[in-house]
Amino acid sequence: MKFLVVGLGSMGKRRIRNLKQLEQNDIIGFDTKEDRCKESQTKYSIQTFTDISFALQEKPNVMIISTPPDLHMKYAKIAIENKLHFFTEASVVQEEMSEIIQCLKSSDIVGIPSCTMRYHPIVLQVNELINSNKIGKPLAFLYHSGQYLPDWHPWEDYRTFYVSKRETGACREIVPFELIWLISTFGEIASLIATKTKVSNLDIDIDDIYNVLLAFKNGIQGNLTVDVIARFPFRQLKILGESGVITADWSERIVKYYTNDQGWNTIQIDDGKIEKNYIHGDGPYVEEMRNFIKTIKKEIPQPYTFEADLKILKILESIEISNNLGKKQIITS
Repeated sequence: MKFLVVGLGSMGKRRIRNLKQLEQNDIIGFDTKEDRCKESQTKYSIQTFTDISFALQEKPNVMIISTPPDLHMKYAKIAIENKLHFFTEASVVQEEMSEIIQCLKSSDIVGIPSCTMRYHPIVLQVNELINSNKIGKPLAFLYHSGQYLPDWHPWEDYRTFYVSKRETGACREIVPFELIWLISTFGEIASLIATKTKVSNLDIDIDDIYNVLLAFKNGIQGNLTVDVIARFPFRQLKILGESGVITADWSERIVKYYTNDQGWNTIQIDDGKIEKNYIHGDGPYVEEMRNFIKTIKKEIPQPYTFEADLKILKILESIEISNNLGKKQIITS
């Protein structure tokens, strides 16, 4: 396969590393910024382009779309027009996604949106503990995901890239990013009530904290907090079960579970090599690329779809409606 990585910022460079770790070395890159092209060309020894038409002349088979979220569908359309399999990073914009879904239904092209956290070894370990009945039936959970926005990309001004815009704001982007794995682990959401606001003095016009109370169809109650104000990067989970407790800490790379008869058990987690200026290992991203390639080769069923992703974005919409109206929202789909 020949891969065209579209967008050579933080995620685009990560995807190049992922592909090389999977021994996929036929890679070219595209970005409208010449400095990013030069950096990727030097760092990864790949050919790069600042004009997408020139990149397409190199006859890639696969497109990895690592642009800001509001450009995902633009390049997905280009991929479909050129009969390229494609992968997009985490979504936060609904616009034109329904059109892409319809195009894929009448095509042999594989198009997959990101669901990175489903591949995280902490999530996999938590799922294993739940499925093996270590804590009995899960009853409730508390989950906090937070990191100070200026620390996301310490090499650039947070006010100058997509996380500073309201539609693609950092906090707004992370809510669906987390919901994808939470729903996979805990089940379908029945209803929710939420608040969002700005509480910091960050020099941008976005909400910097979301608080969501989730009621699941199976009776589980969830409390989700996402923020971009935490001066230390948190991803912490606490699950209360009928006969025990599970806790997980992404920064400490530890999953623990408690039962009355055994007390606490601790499991150390390895999430892969951590690149400079990154706080999470590459492991889940590599697995995501591995499964994307396996899907193209028809070795496995498609692990995640744009139909499922659109449902997640509809839930994000319900969260924001709940905040605006101050009312609980019923999730119908």
